[in-house]
Amino acid sequence: MLAGKRILLIIAGGIAAYKSLELIRRLQDHGASVRCVLTKGGSQFVTPLSVSALSGDRVFMDVFSLTDEADMGHIKLSRDADLVVVAPATADIMAKMAAGLADDLATTVLLATDKPVMIAPAMNTQMWAHPATQRNIETLRGDGVSQVGPGAGDLACGEVGAGRMAEPMEILGAIEAFFLGISTGQPLSGRKILVTAGPTHEPIDPVRYIANRSSGKQGYAIASALAAQGAETVLVSGPTQLADPAGLTTIRVECAREMEAACAEQLPVHAAVCVAAVADWRSDGEADQKMKKDGGGPPPLHLVENPDILKGLSQATNNRPELVVGFAAETENIVDHAQQKLARKGCDWIVANDVSSTTGVMGGDDNSVHIVSRETVESWPNMSKEQVAEQIAARIASHFNGGA
Repeated sequence: MLAGKRILLIIAGGIAAYKSLELIRRLQDHGASVRCVLTKGGSQFVTPLSVSALSGDRVFMDVFSLTDEADMGHIKLSRDADLVVVAPATADIMAKMAAGLADDLATTVLLATDKPVMIAPAMNTQMWAHPATQRNIETLRGDGVSQVGPGAGDLACGEVGAGRMAEPMEILGAIEAFFLGISTGQPLSGRKILVTAGPTHEPIDPVRYIANRSSGKQGYAIASALAAQGAETVLVSGPTQLADPAGLTTIRVECAREMEAACAEQLPVHAAVCVAAVADWRSDGEADQKMKKDGGGPPPLHLVENPDILKGLSQATNNRPELVVGFAAETENIVDHAQQKLARKGCDWIVANDVSSTTGVMGGDDNSVHIVSRETVESWPNMSKEQVAEQIAARIASHFNGGA
């Protein structure tokens, strides 16, 4: 897939630089040619000799090298590549990129390039969470820089949390998905994907029901993003105030049992993304007429469990989608509860978010999510629900095209 593609890999100064050596080999195994720029800090973690030996080319380090700069070498470097990848992307180099600084060869190349740029952030968890770093990420994203990772886990500093550089195979998958999208514009072409969204309304009587505060915005955004990537997208939606998205099929339902039946009718699919906030319980028997107050106190309301749509798709013996993604709307211990849900349901990923009243996520336009798999946890910064949707769609495209 990467045959003939030219990658300029910028290796900045972080302990994760050792992963870049494997990334070079992986890229070459998939047909790409790799040239490397090594920062002064990066050379403290990996040697120019090791980078040169793996890449099969000289390593570029000094913007003032007379040999290179006689023909404006930094300009040539910046223009010869099909994609510039910064891995690891430290807090320092991201800050310089966001500010437009050019005080060494790496930042000069990044400022001079007219080619797309992808970053793989890597740093201490507090550095990653710092408002300055998050402002820089938002600036870079607005400038069109794409991002892969970081994940969460044990860090070299001894702390645990977000900031761990994405693994080489994950970065490779993101690069492949990028080029597939550039070449076809449709990286999910030929894939059928099912998305559920919105709340469900579980009737008590003809005028009352059990529901929740889900607006459906995140699920609708994900369905639209997947359709934009070329997927044949079917959106099964509970009651919302949102218009049917263009370019896909929308099926409207009311209750959990209707949603389960609609999903079953769409199988087989390549992937299922269960964003809907399906009510856990329903009334055991809907009253035929409106229940009236009679002065004797409220009537008893006996609840029974609704079908578990996510678990049913994840543990299906026939027609199980290759990829099943669930959502976990939590108010405390977000990641812990998401990991438990992942194990309990048997799905492949859980997208967890904090929906407590102070976050404004329920019904709001922004979201901050954690992508939980069996191996990793990725914590994404706060962004719009449309941006979350685009990144989830890109991650799904990467999965189907050889990535994570």
